Amino acid sequence: MMASKREQVLAALFGRLQSVPNATVRRNEALPQVVPAGGLVILRDGDPGEPDVTLNPRMEFYSHCAEIEACVTQPVGGDGEPVLDALLTEIGTALATNRSLGGLAENLTWSAPEIAVLAIEGAAPVLTARIIVTIEYLVSDPLSA
Repeated sequence: MMASKREQVLAALFGRLQSVPNATVRRNEALPQVVPAGGLVILRDGDPGEPDVTLNPRMEFYSHCAEIEACVTQPVGGDGEPVLDALLTEIGTALATNRSLGGLAENLTWSAPEIAVLAIEGAAPVLTARIIVTIEYLVSDPLSA
């Protein structure tokens, strides 16, 4: 059975993220208490939003907003920002390599990161960056095409 276009573009985006060196990449997972040494990248499927619809033939154009959460452990004494910045640079490189996701998408754009610190009880603080990725694609049926 063929996957929907939505699933195809999200799987392709996940594949791009898996090329980030040394990072552990997951999809739609909760943030664990311990972040792997090379950093953690979580793709969250997000929201396809309301499509623009054209007729004859009927096509729906989505600007699907997915989310990438990049995480690194804050070392004792701080100074984890350069590590997070390096991870974000690698994510940017992976995304820029193929903005059409192998021809599945019309375009791929992303926001500047929103940085935060998470204090986890019994664990080292975690620096996180949230990036909104907009994937633009066309479908003839929002459930199966």
